[in-house]
Amino acid sequence: MSFFYRNDLQKLLPLYSSKWNPHLFGQHYQEHFAPLRNKNLKILEIGVGGYEDPHSGGDSLKMWKQYFPNSMIYGMDIVDKKVLEEDRIKIFQGSQDDEIFLNKVVAETGKLDIIIDDGSHRNDHVIRTFKTLFPQLNNGGIYVVEDTHTSYIPSYENWSKFCEDDVAPHWAEYGGSLDLYDQKTMMNFFKRLVDCLSHQEFIHPEYTPNYFDKHIVGIHFYRNQVFIYKGDNTAPGNVVENNTLRPEFLKEIGINSLADLGLEFPDIDDPTNL
Repeated sequence: MSFFYRNDLQKLLPLYSSKWNPHLFGQHYQEHFAPLRNKNLKILEIGVGGYEDPHSGGDSLKMWKQYFPNSMIYGMDIVDKKVLEEDRIKIFQGSQDDEIFLNKVVAETGKLDIIIDDGSHRNDHVIRTFKTLFPQLNNGGIYVVEDTHTSYIPSYENWSKFCEDDVAPHWAEYGGSLDLYDQKTMMNFFKRLVDCLSHQEFIHPEYTPNYFDKHIVGIHFYRNQVFIYKGDNTAPGNVVENNTLRPEFLKEIGINSLADLGLEFPDIDDPTNL
């Protein structure tokens, strides 16, 4: 059956049962990946599945292999899953929270075209992994984060405030928060990156663009899924140049520089350091 649906991820995903709400995820994957399907790509999925059993998991890797007939599929898992390797599927063992390991993986694979984070789902892991691997995407590449709902599941520390039991539920290790504006959650991290798209429009004369400002060209949010596109985001702004108003606009309001207005410019955080 999967052979007949190999062109349509909305139908293919449910056959592999490796994703939360495969119909919903499949719809979004089909929309974003269909134009890339027949290209020669390098695709990395973090998290092979099957938990501690070294012989279990790998369904989504096989699905990507079927959907992308000309691509190399790489997997990564903290458990040794190499027994699941096959033609066009290679698996690395290590933690997504280990920057040295991640860099070794990319040293072997070369720069990647698609990265899918379906790993630990811990907020701190997801953020650190993105900071390490997004720069390793080729321009035109897509970085996907799944299961962002863990942003809203309180961490151990938060659970201790509400629960008499000293032992938190195992799924409370994700480091989420009841606070929708908690900067430690992956959702707030990725929401912050939305501003990177418009960094050339910031009126802030002392601002220095960061890596994400210059290389994120699109972000798509869905339920429990985020797609981040990489490219060149250095085109000049509309009414702003070098983060100050263009001379013609300054002239319109009768001033020579923004300093004439006596404005106080707030600090802007650098998401590469969050």
